[in-house]
Amino acid sequence: MPEFWEQHFRKKQEMWGREPARSALLARDLFLKQGVKSVLVPGFGYGRNARVFTAAGMHVTGIEISATAIQLAREHFGTDLDVFHGSVTDMPFDDRKYDAVYCHALIHLLDARERTDLIRNCFAQLRTDGLMIFTAVTRQPPGYGHGDRVGPHRYERHRGARIFYYDPAAVQAEFGACGLVDIRKVQEDQLMFLIQCRKP
Repeated sequence: MPEFWEQHFRKKQEMWGREPARSALLARDLFLKQGVKSVLVPGFGYGRNARVFTAAGMHVTGIEISATAIQLAREHFGTDLDVFHGSVTDMPFDDRKYDAVYCHALIHLLDARERTDLIRNCFAQLRTDGLMIFTAVTRQPPGYGHGDRVGPHRYERHRGARIFYYDPAAVQAEFGACGLVDIRKVQEDQLMFLIQCRKP
């Protein structure tokens, strides 16, 4: 997986453009209502979604597997950038507690054990009453069922990218023990679940 993303960022640079994901805007609004000051962003990329939070006065700490993506982010953020270089599978990178976690379009790229670990590790780094927002692809066309089947509801459409597709039951199974409070759909480049958890 590290080589996959490093190659993609080297070749395609800012491959998703500079506009934030819709889910980042929704998360920002939720975070503002809760008075969030610090956000952990696993899968930071080149920071297109993080800018939404920093512009709203929140401090962002990222985790990113691609050195090239981090360098691209530095071109926009300068030295005011707090990003750990490494895989989310190696969390935690610090012992801080955050007001919120925002993780977009990442969890479905992991296998079952890695998904469980990511959810639990993110939840563990939330402060009491903290919010956690994940997005994950749904079992809806056009993506679902295409490519080589590599496991239950998991397909490899592009070499190196094995995608697990969620339905509400799968969301409940994986997030239910971590304060799941809401599941809704959001249209990004494909239909995704926006998953909201709160730490009691």
